This record gives sequence, structure tokens and C-alpha cells, in this order.
Amino acid sequence: MHKPYLSVTEDGPVAVVTLSRPEKRNAIDEASVNEIEAWFSNIPPHIRVVLMKAEGDHFCAGLDLREHHDKARSGVEFMRVCQGWHRAFDRIQHSGVPVVAVMQGAVVGGGLELASAAHVRVADASTYFALPEGTRGIFTGGGATVRTARIITPGRMVEMMLTGRVVDVHEGKAMGLCHYICDEAKGDKPAAELGMELARKIAGNAPLSNYAIVTGIHKIADMSATDGLYTEGLIMAMVQSGEDVQARLGDFVHKRAHKVTLES
Repeated sequence: MHKPYLSVTEDGPVAVVTLSRPEKRNAIDEASVNEIEAWFSNIPPHIRVVLMKAEGDHFCAGLDLREHHDKARSGVEFMRVCQGWHRAFDRIQHSGVPVVAVMQGAVVGGGLELASAAHVRVADASTYFALPEGTRGIFTGGGATVRTARIITPGRMVEMMLTGRVVDVHEGKAMGLCHYICDEAKGDKPAAELGMELARKIAGNAPLSNYAIVTGIHKIADMSATDGLYTEGLIMAMVQSGEDVQARLGDFVHKRAHKVTLES
């Protein structure tokens, strides 16, 4: 019997989605992809943010190469597998619900593709990144050429795939693969704790603003400048119609809202 890949709990408006295959470094097989697509296609309506984390020492080591080897799929069969990964990770990125990923250990191959679909990425000091497909005789198939390449630039992705080198957490942050680093040895709070703090903070935003941010910006990046500016105006007009806009603006006008400072 297949053990569920995802374990889901709730903390108020935050859904905590845990990758639960630590004995395989949370490698992703076909059944896992189907679980991811199914859950992110039906996020409960009361959930405003998803915190995605992983059991064990590693976030995700990518494609389950054992399954890939044993099934010896044809080109057409693996094309369909890739399309399944694309659908699942598109649901993460474009569902309209912000996703905060907490990472540790290996974020490799398909694991990096999974992390690249999240909107905010928090890394433990043990985190490292790699795209070893070139050394395995394969190619990325879970969206890295679109998502990851746009984060780090296509040239950097080509270099990582050709050499198979491992990028440590600090270089990864400089490249944009993570936004925060938590080094407990230096007195930082645990990555999971910071991830939850960020998730709760994001959950406090206006829902329509969050929806627009996580669905609109990446799509505008695919447009011409003229189309992008027009679309930005339309999104702003839609968000302005939100129920709590006037109340939030009133808090600012009447000095009840927090000020934007380096400490905030």
C-alpha cells in the first residue's frame, strides 16, 4: 500500500503541508505528484496561507530515480509524467493562496522545482541546492526551465546542470533560491518557526491583495510592457474593490496602522 506523501494539519488560517517520505529523502514518484495536484487543487476555503515543509533531514531529493529506472518509460510516457508535474506545481504557484516553503538539507533536481513553485522560501543552514540532471543523463521535467531559470537566470541554470555542482545556502540566497536563512548555531530561530511567523503575517493581509500578488505578477512577467501595465491597472482596480480596503486605508490615515521602518 502506498504511504501518503503529504501530511496536512491546520493552525488557524495556515495549512501545514508536510512531505512525509523521509526514508527516500522525500523523493517524488508518480503517486506523490498526484497527491500534490489533488490537494493544491482543493485548498479548503478558510485556508489563507500554506506552510510547506518536510520530514527528516532533507526537503526533497527530486525525482524518484528508482521508479524512473524500473518503469523504463517511453518518451511519450515520460512526456505525460512531466505534464503531471507541471500541473501539480502550477497549482502550487497559481492557486491564489500564498505558499511558504521551509527547506533543509537537499533541495535537488525536482525538489528545487517544487521549491521554486513556492512564493516565500526559508532555508535552514543545512540547505543546499543542485540540478544534477546532466550527470544522470536526463533533463529537468518539473518546470525548472521556466520557474527556476527565471529565479537564477538561464545562464546560471545551464552552468549548474552542466557541472552538477552543489550550491550552498549562502550562494543560494544570493541567487534568489531562498529568501531567508536560519542558522541556529548563530542564534537564529529555527527555520520552521520563522516560516510559521511569516505564514501568519501573510495570512493577516487582505485576501484579495494576496490573491493578486501570487497570481498576477508572474503572469504579467510573460506579457509585453504595454499589456503588463494595462493588466496591472486592471488588477489594482479589482483589488481596490475589496471589502476591507477602506478600513485598512482608514487605519493608515488615522495613524492606527504600523509605519514602514527598518524595524518593522
